[in-house]
Amino acid sequence: MLRARGRSVAWVPPLLLLTAIAVADYNTTGEFRILSWIVLVPGIAAAICGVWATALFAVASLGVYTLVDSAWPHQFQAGLPDFILVALGGVLATLACIVRVRGERRALHMRDVTDTIRRTVLRPLPSGWGGLEHAGIYLTADTEARVGGDFYDIQPGPHGTRVFVGDVQGKGLAAVETAAVLLGTFREAGYDERELTAVADRLETRMRRHGEYTTAIGRADGDRFATAVLLGFPADRDDVVDTIVFGHEPPLAVGPDGVRAVPVAGGLPLGYRDLAPGRPRMCRVPLKGDETLLVVTDGVTEARDAEGRFYPLVDQVRRAVARDPQLAAPARLVSFVRDGTLRHSGGHLADDTTAFAVRRTGAPVGEGHEGGRSPY
Repeated sequence: MLRARGRSVAWVPPLLLLTAIAVADYNTTGEFRILSWIVLVPGIAAAICGVWATALFAVASLGVYTLVDSAWPHQFQAGLPDFILVALGGVLATLACIVRVRGERRALHMRDVTDTIRRTVLRPLPSGWGGLEHAGIYLTADTEARVGGDFYDIQPGPHGTRVFVGDVQGKGLAAVETAAVLLGTFREAGYDERELTAVADRLETRMRRHGEYTTAIGRADGDRFATAVLLGFPADRDDVVDTIVFGHEPPLAVGPDGVRAVPVAGGLPLGYRDLAPGRPRMCRVPLKGDETLLVVTDGVTEARDAEGRFYPLVDQVRRAVARDPQLAAPARLVSFVRDGTLRHSGGHLADDTTAFAVRRTGAPVGEGHEGGRSPY
């Protein structure tokens, strides 16, 4: 736990304590002996050292106790009772260290599993993937969970590049499972389908099938839904973007000239198609080459300060871009949103928080796949 220049120095504090107790006891009067305090040494070692180091300090404590105590005249010796105390303390400290180390290993294993799940849901995106410069930040409300129901992805294909950002209703592993289901469908449909509305149809169908499955196995989350934004960058146009919104906040177009909300047709969240049958409407919107599309989840827009006020995202971004037009770059933009959200909420996130930004790089939209096959 304690390291210096890459080497562990966790053994230093208990060693210093062992030495200090021995020296202090040797230099005190016979009426005031502190040698029994040496039982603290293996206890401290158990908290910061490994099992073998703790056992070594337990044995060393017994040895030092015996040497120092025997150096006193018989009438001042602590004797067998304190020896038993130190021995018992060493045994208990070693056992406690074993329990601690096992718990740490279990926690590290669970973190590795969680990181694997996170990489599955939020796969690493190559730089310039699909002809887009992109950047994303993702913060979970539960800092220990490391993964939640927010998601984003980019899928290039022969018909252009598609971007999918959304938020599954609820929390926990069930929300993560639903996000993974939607992303799997998006990665296939985003590559195969010519029309963006067809991609939306397949997402809705998959969401409905997943709900039927969870209901069939007796789970109570069969009515789960997801809000999302689906973007399409056509292969034959570099001045427009196609948008389909599923009950989500519309994207913001952020550029050196200012900030504007992208016009979208309102749609119901994924999972609610039965309330409004038919394909969702798609909007084709002009987009300048230096404009970045920013999509955030409700963890940003619904972040509250101490007085209960929502985070004024549009106003904050507009003022920041007016001061520094270079802030429109995706990486700087999502960093600004992250910092602003945390500052506004005082670091207390009530929901998972995601900001994802993309803009064209000028490279061909279909870059990243060869011979009609996508590597992802």
